[in-house]
Amino acid sequence: MPAESLAFVDTNIFVYAFSSGKDPRQLAARQLHERLLHEDRLCLSTQVLQELFVSLTRKYSQSPDVVLPLLHDLTQWPCFTIDPTAVEDAGRLSVSAQLSFWDSLIVVSARRMGAETLYSEDMNNGQMIEGVKIVNPF
Repeated sequence: MPAESLAFVDTNIFVYAFSSGKDPRQLAARQLHERLLHEDRLCLSTQVLQELFVSLTRKYSQSPDVVLPLLHDLTQWPCFTIDPTAVEDAGRLSVSAQLSFWDSLIVVSARRMGAETLYSEDMNNGQMIEGVKIVNPF
């Protein structure tokens, strides 16, 4: 068991970490990714894997032959598989917390993984949602 709790990483952080270009967020995303790997704290969900594949292959025009090994590497870390109950919980959370359904599903996944921290730029930095602290690393 790691000394610190797991940290859930949202899709956008991985997109910056694995994309090419000149976005200043890339370095911060890569450093965060490496730190969480080194600390054995990284976790994610099947939703993140799906969104990452689509983003890297469509928006950044990366070959599936490049992206699929990245996804495989990420599956070696704790990964929450989206189930029907998580979908229902996310629907309820989207209403109560006034979040998009997809962000709610990320929060539900992080909570189910036992993560205390959720790294994302899509929600309010410092906000606590269902016991999970949102941290924007940028």
